[in-house]
Amino acid sequence: MAWTRKVLRVNLTEGSLQEEPLNMEWANDYLGQRGLATKYLVEEIDPKCDALGPDNKMIMTTGPLTGTMAATGGRYSVVTKSPLTGAIACSNSGGFIGNEIKSAGWDMVIFEGKSPSPVYLYLEDDNAQLLPADDLWGKSVWEADELIHTKHQDPLIRIAAIGRSAEQGCLYAAIVNDLHRAAGRSGVGTVMASKNLKAVAARGTKGVGNIENPAEFFKATQEGKKVLAENAVTGEGLPSMGTQVLMNVINEVGAMPTRNMREVQFEGAGKISAEAMHEPRDNDGKPNLTTNGACFGCTIACGRISTIDQGHFTVENKPQYWGNSGGLEYEAAWALGSDCGVDDLDACTYANFLCNEDGYDPISFGSTVAAAMELYEAGAITKEHTDGIDFSFGSAEALAKAAEWVSTGEGFGKDLGLGSKRLCEKYGHPEFSMTVKGQEFPAYDPRGIQGIGLAYATSNRGACHLRGYTIASEILGIPEKTDPLETEGKAELVKAFQDATAAVDSTGLCVFTTFAWTLEDIAPQVNAACEGDWSADKMLEVGERIWNMERDFNMAAGLTGKDDTLPKRLTKDMAANSGPAEGKVNNLAEMLPKYYEVRGWTPDGVPTDETRQRLGL
Repeated sequence: MAWTRKVLRVNLTEGSLQEEPLNMEWANDYLGQRGLATKYLVEEIDPKCDALGPDNKMIMTTGPLTGTMAATGGRYSVVTKSPLTGAIACSNSGGFIGNEIKSAGWDMVIFEGKSPSPVYLYLEDDNAQLLPADDLWGKSVWEADELIHTKHQDPLIRIAAIGRSAEQGCLYAAIVNDLHRAAGRSGVGTVMASKNLKAVAARGTKGVGNIENPAEFFKATQEGKKVLAENAVTGEGLPSMGTQVLMNVINEVGAMPTRNMREVQFEGAGKISAEAMHEPRDNDGKPNLTTNGACFGCTIACGRISTIDQGHFTVENKPQYWGNSGGLEYEAAWALGSDCGVDDLDACTYANFLCNEDGYDPISFGSTVAAAMELYEAGAITKEHTDGIDFSFGSAEALAKAAEWVSTGEGFGKDLGLGSKRLCEKYGHPEFSMTVKGQEFPAYDPRGIQGIGLAYATSNRGACHLRGYTIASEILGIPEKTDPLETEGKAELVKAFQDATAAVDSTGLCVFTTFAWTLEDIAPQVNAACEGDWSADKMLEVGERIWNMERDFNMAAGLTGKDDTLPKRLTKDMAANSGPAEGKVNNLAEMLPKYYEVRGWTPDGVPTDETRQRLGL
């Protein structure tokens, strides 16, 4: 029984903390983390509630394998209603705090209400306290982390905090843990700020010792680690190049969204790629990349730690940015680089550092800046809005200034903090917003990769690659190769990836393991750790149950099948202008009806009574 069977309920309005038993019936149906916390959320809040009001709840949650010896068993998630989309939000993070919460003896922490003044939660095993955070409010994540460590005089405390962007109402603010890992998408940090909750600091010394069958668990996890080590992606590509290994690959196949998705290939991709991060700089002979880094229990170590050239215009006279911090991942490099037409590696790194320092999603931020650049080009925004700065595509100065503004919420940063949907609506060009359900696109163009377009359109949390990473099949050939330009079979492919990912997200493991593992590799680990029969088939059913539960929440919140769509730019107005997909748009209209059919939903996207009954919803 790898669950601790304990939940901490924190009523911020009253300032009370209460321990309660984990609902094990739900755990058997939803496993943990994403699935189980979402079950708690949908049972406890009105889906129509104001995401930034006190009636919304925020759940920090671990999985049954979090904190164990399973490879990558360091994940935790934040589940809430999103202020960016109005839909379900579940944002997943690595680092070390997930293990610390679990090792302190808690499966999840449920935050409800709103504190009358700023506070932070301090967990030290069973000792849980709400402590004043007035002195932390207005501080960046980095500053708050240092102050909390100083207060408690314990270097082993792990901290998840919000920065100034969340406090200023940026709708895509993140919760940053361990300085540069983040529950990054959908505005979960904005919800945390709305509750006057600045941070969670955790110190766990209990460990996770309640494994159902320790001998079988040891065997299953060792076998799993061997598979990861021998795989070309998890054993070689990700450790050496990180997710940035994809930059040149995706550009070559003509699926690199560029300049607010008007183009599908970026001529400057090589300058901001993984290879470029390894190259010595002309100025000081040092590369952008310092080293790779790993989260708790990870044998892959895909993380990037980088430095910026001290002579670069972004960091002149700013020594706080000369040291090592979280470097560019592929999604950030694309959003800050290609989508904005910026090929300055140090400028992209600087903007990424600010996303870490003040806690906001680089994907949504970069995409919003790209939309602002198109609005500037169209004359809808001017230098009067941008403090005299030229906001043309390709401007590294504009990118850097935009990041500084969003960090503090000053000037044009307030508008940029709205996200691209609201920004483009405000300035009269909603068609410039590249979003689904209000959330900005990731780094794969759906004209050049048809299946990912369907995955974006149907994602329960808005445009997202990590809700069904068909790139694995369509580009990398994992577990088998499918043609990225074909629509046939993509409905079944997307459903399979979505259900499997929902299950993996509920274990406490990292989804990157699935470059090498299938559920046949993961199920034996879950089965040995947890009570009950956890076969691959059961896990897939759990994933399907989670997906439909999230869909139910969204529909109760007011979303419909009409929200399963893509911008007309991608389906009608702008065909791919180069590369293998030249002349093609995304054929969502061909794939969506089949997707609804294989999901067991009505033609307008509602789960049928038969589907709901089969899944026990």
